[in-house]
Amino acid sequence: MFNQEKRTITTERLILRPFELSDAKRVSDLCNNYNIYKSTLTLPYPYTIECAISWIETHEDHFNNNKSYEFAITDKSTNELYGAIGLTNKQAHRNGEVGYWIGEEYWGKGYATEATKAIIAFAFSEKHYHKVFAIHFASNPGSGRVMQKSGMVKEGILLQHIYKENKYDDLIHYGIINSEG
Repeated sequence: MFNQEKRTITTERLILRPFELSDAKRVSDLCNNYNIYKSTLTLPYPYTIECAISWIETHEDHFNNNKSYEFAITDKSTNELYGAIGLTNKQAHRNGEVGYWIGEEYWGKGYATEATKAIIAFAFSEKHYHKVFAIHFASNPGSGRVMQKSGMVKEGILLQHIYKENKYDDLIHYGIINSEG
């Protein structure tokens, strides 16, 4: 459920909330992880606190200008930061791309799926998108399972589309269409 005033989305176990500069150290600690870097398109490595600060500083303007919506994935009772989820806004096409990362120590607990389902609901009910899509590296099948569990369907594969770590990787594209819009 989205709270417009606080810009939060609440789920069974999570609160998706705006990042604060005080999160920068934790973001840096979680993202400064090779296993996260190798499965993300634009995350730098090593990931410094300066990277986290400059990233967080863009969020407010992007949200206010309906360019994108970034949320910290946090525990509902402890406020512990697990990761991030974002949604781009391609207004001309009434769609957007979901992207997320979860700190490795929290993998396999369903947080990415729970957050992705919530961001899809936000996109459809609050932002009135027609479609939400996401992509993952073929070398990261766990991310594909998150997309499937979130109701997305596989739409296609972009063969050898990304060159990272001295090798090519396929990108697998998933999407979901708003059945009510």
